[in-house]
Amino acid sequence: MKLSGSREGVTIHGDESFAANKGALCIKGWTAAEVLNHPERLLRPLKRNARGALVPVDWNEALDAVAGAFISAQARYGSDAVGVLGGGSLTNEKAYLLGKFARVALRTANVDYNGRFCMSSAAAASIKAFGIDRGLPFPVADIPQAEVILLVGANPAETMPPLVQYFEAQRNSGGRLVVADPRLSATAQMANVHLRLIPGTDAALANGLLHILIRDGLIDEAYIRERTEGFGAVKGVVATYWPERVERITGVPEALLLRTARMLGSSHTAMILTARGPEQQSQGVNNTLAFINLALALGKVGRPSSGFGTITGQGNGQGGREHGQKADQLPGYRKIDDPEARQHIARVWGVSEAEIPGPGKSAYELMNALGGEIRALFSLGFNFAVSAPDAGRIIGRLSSLDFFCATDFFLSETARLADVVLPAAQWAEEDGTMTNLEGRVIRRRHAFAPPAGVRTDVEIICALAARLGKRRFFTYADAEQVFDELRRATKGGIADYSGISYARLEAGEALHWPCPGESHPGTPRLFAESFATPNGRARFHAVSHLAPVEEPDAEYPLYLTTGRVLAHYQSGAITRRVEKLKEMAADPQAEFHPNAAKRYGLAEGGDVTLVTRRGSANFKVKVTSDIREDTVFVPFHWGDHQSANRLTSPALDPTSRMPEFKVCAVKVQPGEGARQESRSNG
Repeated sequence: MKLSGSREGVTIHGDESFAANKGALCIKGWTAAEVLNHPERLLRPLKRNARGALVPVDWNEALDAVAGAFISAQARYGSDAVGVLGGGSLTNEKAYLLGKFARVALRTANVDYNGRFCMSSAAAASIKAFGIDRGLPFPVADIPQAEVILLVGANPAETMPPLVQYFEAQRNSGGRLVVADPRLSATAQMANVHLRLIPGTDAALANGLLHILIRDGLIDEAYIRERTEGFGAVKGVVATYWPERVERITGVPEALLLRTARMLGSSHTAMILTARGPEQQSQGVNNTLAFINLALALGKVGRPSSGFGTITGQGNGQGGREHGQKADQLPGYRKIDDPEARQHIARVWGVSEAEIPGPGKSAYELMNALGGEIRALFSLGFNFAVSAPDAGRIIGRLSSLDFFCATDFFLSETARLADVVLPAAQWAEEDGTMTNLEGRVIRRRHAFAPPAGVRTDVEIICALAARLGKRRFFTYADAEQVFDELRRATKGGIADYSGISYARLEAGEALHWPCPGESHPGTPRLFAESFATPNGRARFHAVSHLAPVEEPDAEYPLYLTTGRVLAHYQSGAITRRVEKLKEMAADPQAEFHPNAAKRYGLAEGGDVTLVTRRGSANFKVKVTSDIREDTVFVPFHWGDHQSANRLTSPALDPTSRMPEFKVCAVKVQPGEGARQESRSNG
């Protein structure tokens, strides 16, 4: 993306020289400049007064209040009584600095980020299987060369439109695309085969495909023997997933299972790509491992124009999870309970190893502890009042805190509940780097300074650290100095950035981590020769399909699944303030199959209230044959009474601690459909 003009009149251009998107932007990118001068933008700190209203104050008063509240909470309840929540959209520098701030300035173990709700299951599965987590272990430019692609639970045509050019190129070169999704999404409409599976049956689908491949002699036995371990146990498990059984579990016809397996098994190059569909479940790690098993059995991982990958969902979803703002990690993807990792980071930070806290609570568990173990909270760029599962419960927990500080651009649904709100610089007003889904580190340059009265997140973190008595650990002249420390911190780690510098990025080098030295070219493709495991072999994992925590019953007869729409992004705090995007999608629509709509008396464009065991929310009705008859789809970009996450389940994956956003049981509120039918007929 390139900018021209001044703050008062910014024009956005695609950068055709950039390899990842070739200058293509989605509608959210083209309209991103509209929020820079938005009338609702926060330009001064806000502090809640004695009457309960948020009123403007100067920076010194705001920062003193925040630091004082943190000191008070920790003096009374201990270091871990202060929680920190970050965001997957933060630059690498800010993600790194926030993790350091939590552990050095606050000495709290309780720091996590919203990527826990996005990429955590895929990350955990990739580490289990390959020893390393990078969304795509190959460049996106490899996609068109794949003869067959199985895309599971992803809708890039709406969520990541610039990526679609690669799938179109694959199709135009004779490649075939299979999409597994309960909906006939915009992406599924591009596919040669659509597997319309029942929500929550992903592992059964993967096991069923592998069963057919083994039965029909379509696996790569030499690759399995030479480059992997654990296949025997997997073979034993998938023997029980014969096609007829898998059809009963998944709802996918046996003929389509056979067609898909034979397409994959007969291809020279093939990719299996997953996204939030299979991952945002209480079995998200096992679901992902089941598809990794499939890719390994085919012998495709590490081979040209082939392999397994996951599609990152946030702006810096990859880099944001590498540098220490996760509860169990230190920079460079080091585990926080690894003694060698702790010693290395302690040396970089200039503290003793004993001063670095151990693992803390994951994002939802941290939120669920608000007002209990967690007495004060600092949130930076995380609108969790909209994006957390069982959001009504979490909003209630916020009210029991002693103190809450939010840093944001706008008074989001979360920020408006805070005691102090700090206004932060936006994307065009600060320097830094981000890491895309293929592990490519990207330089982001500021176009102009933040408005008067607004500070960058780096400045905010450093100012708070100084008030907490830790100034000497947080003295940076600019973002580049933060990045240089990040390079030292990641050196020798899985995600090694030590050879990447601003100078190399400015010179136009395309650098993918790991990049362990300044003469190293970076690593655009992983696993060509070995995996990042102790013995260099990839690991199969025997996993079985387990039912979701909630399935439809007599009281809640439908599946509910959630996702994104083209016009909006994540919690919608920014995109819902852009007029063109609001025109495209003013309200969230609940998608019903025509037979389901008829059963409940729902009319196109009417109102409907959906209810789960956690709460209710209101939507407009969209009647479409593109959804399964037993399933309702709702987007999650809205808050308050339109919040999909007031409905979703907080059941957590035992490994990744990912909530089960993608499947729960739901009902139409009694009487709601009849009222709509009456209105539509009147």
